[in-house]
This record gives sequence, structure tokens and C-alpha cells, in this order.
Amino acid sequence: MKNYDHKPKQLLTKREREVFELLVQDKTTKDIAQELFISEKTVRNHISNAMQKLGVKGRSQAVVELIRMGELEV
Repeated sequence: MKNYDHKPKQLLTKREREVFELLVQDKTTKDIAQELFISEKTVRNHISNAMQKLGVKGRSQAVVELIRMGELEV
């Protein structure tokens, strides 16, 4: 179900977006955790949550989909 309001709701939370912005810079889970001052498990949870929202199976697929949707810039 698509929402066609004037202000589209952000698909990702602020933190999920931060994680993916670092992910597209070729950062590892460990790099991202250190940069955002969170645990590696939390990084993986954010990635996993975003993948679920997108209905994709992998990180790279999630990145491609987010770029396609204009949610993420490279």
C-alpha cells in the first residue's frame, strides 16, 4: 500500500539511515559500530530491520533498493 501524501514518511529511522550511509562507503560492521558508538550487534539489527522493511534478502540488495527509491545517495 503506497502512501501518496505530500510529505512522504521516511522509510528508515534516522539511525538506520546513518548505518546505510556508512555502509555505502564500504565501511564494515565494526567500522560503523565504532563511528556511531553502538555495538556491532546493534548495527546488524539496524541493517536487518531495514532489510525487512524493504523486503530484501541482503545488504547489497537493500542498498540498491534504497538508492532506487531515492532514500540513499552514493
